[in-house]
Amino acid sequence: MNTQPGPHYRWTVLGNTTLGVLIATVNSSILMIALPDIFRGLKINPLAPGNSSLLLWMMMGYMVVTAVLVVTFGRLGDMYGRIRMYNAGFAIFTVFSVLLSVTWLTGTPGAMWIIIIRVLQGIGGALIMANSTAIITDAFPANKRGMALGLSMVAGIAGSFLGLVVGGVLAPVHWRWVFLVSVPFSLAGTIWGYAKLHDISARRHGKMDWWGNLTFGVGLIAILVAITYGIQPYAGHTMGWTSPWVLTGLIGGAVLLAVFCVVETKVKDPMFHVDLFRIRAFSAGNLASLLSGLGRGGLMFILIIWLQGIWLPQHGYSFERTPLWAGIFMLPMTVGFLVAGPLSGWLSDHYGARPFATGGMLIAALSFVWLLVLPVNFSYWSFAGALFLSGFGMGLFASPNRAGIMNALPAAQRGVGGGMSTTFQNTSMVLSIGIFFSLMIVGLSSSLPQAMSSGLTAHGVPAAAATQLAALPPVAVLFASLLGYNPIQSLLGPTVLHQLPAHDAAYLTGRSFFPSLISQPFHDGLTVAFGFAIAACLVAAGASWLRGGKYVHVEEGELPDAETQKAEADAVEILVR
Repeated sequence: MNTQPGPHYRWTVLGNTTLGVLIATVNSSILMIALPDIFRGLKINPLAPGNSSLLLWMMMGYMVVTAVLVVTFGRLGDMYGRIRMYNAGFAIFTVFSVLLSVTWLTGTPGAMWIIIIRVLQGIGGALIMANSTAIITDAFPANKRGMALGLSMVAGIAGSFLGLVVGGVLAPVHWRWVFLVSVPFSLAGTIWGYAKLHDISARRHGKMDWWGNLTFGVGLIAILVAITYGIQPYAGHTMGWTSPWVLTGLIGGAVLLAVFCVVETKVKDPMFHVDLFRIRAFSAGNLASLLSGLGRGGLMFILIIWLQGIWLPQHGYSFERTPLWAGIFMLPMTVGFLVAGPLSGWLSDHYGARPFATGGMLIAALSFVWLLVLPVNFSYWSFAGALFLSGFGMGLFASPNRAGIMNALPAAQRGVGGGMSTTFQNTSMVLSIGIFFSLMIVGLSSSLPQAMSSGLTAHGVPAAAATQLAALPPVAVLFASLLGYNPIQSLLGPTVLHQLPAHDAAYLTGRSFFPSLISQPFHDGLTVAFGFAIAACLVAAGASWLRGGKYVHVEEGELPDAETQKAEADAVEILVR
């Protein structure tokens, strides 16, 4: 084992891990905005029965894998070396990025290839995310970790925003570039990591917790898979929450996770150290992270649908150009995040995480209120201001919250603790998609059928055909909007369209009818979804405040530095008051 690192090694660690986290999170969101070009490239009709499952798994397969595996990989890093696991993740990620870019199949086989390889790519992403935080925590002293972890956290969440821009720019050029763009960076990161990084923390050998891994992995997968199918139609219902398979996944998954919690209190070397939740800064920080992710993850989907499916077509942009401009118009959110993230990490080193994490969530809640009161056909600069405020609030929260979590952990538990924290963050993204889609569908289902029927009959569509289209599942409308796709032409078919006057047929299949048709029902869905996001951010703010004052775990026999001693004394005085 090496001695404590010098200052130059710290920056090598920060540079490499920041690159790793950035490309891992860019790839978690890059498909959201590139899906229209990918579906066109694979020659898949998004409204065909069963194809909504392909869309969901293209988006969510990578996220599900990273959510499930990060704790296990963090534990393996503690046991066998964090750098070894991290470098292996970079190499795996690179290989499967290349395989994604050389997809030669079309139709359903092509979609299945992308889904499978994305899942395998997610293994590499999970190895990177599970160990990068612990590696940074090892390399930096306590009074510098906030800044270092802040930059890494900024890279992670900014990557999810930047993925939207990168996907929007590259997908119209060629959809394969969406997968190929990360290869040079991941290859460079792999070589750099193997050449320069080395483990500086003691390995904590122990037996693998197989029962814990099995119950946790199967339980979490069951719940996340059930959520992906719960938002799809079932047996005449707008959603599938009453499906026996969905209910079995949700209930069975919850039971397995309860069994997992019991197992972890019995085994000698648990993968998930439940006793870490006795540390208030750790438990409160993770609860806040989960709730923050619930608000942030669904927001990106809602904004993409809003821009690609409604606002951009109404302002003269063709459906082929909407992915690019949706990415560009969402840049204020990324700018706000990049402004606040690094600064808040530095400030939290001196003043603790609580004021900045709490304030960030309150600002994020205010941004959702701003978005909620905007009309669907908004003025862009007002929309941009709300996006900037949202990004600023999320950036103000993210860095201090992660630093507060990692500073609270004993050194031997940083890998598994960091993995636990990343699990909450990644799981929240998948949960957020399910929750926001469900809430949007609830809002749409109350007003969409009437709007669809009256809008079609007003332009000459026979009542029988209009009634049939009005019964279209709301989730199909959401997917059409997410893909920047006007489904009216394919749904009506040439027979009905040829019976209509030319000007009515042209209007129905143009770029303004469908966005105008769904604007009011979409706003009804927005009200429900943003109301949930506001509540989640406010509860996250409360959890952040309850973390207490500045806290840094000090190992037995280790003397804290003067700044840490003073901060702990101040924290005690605050708590006594």
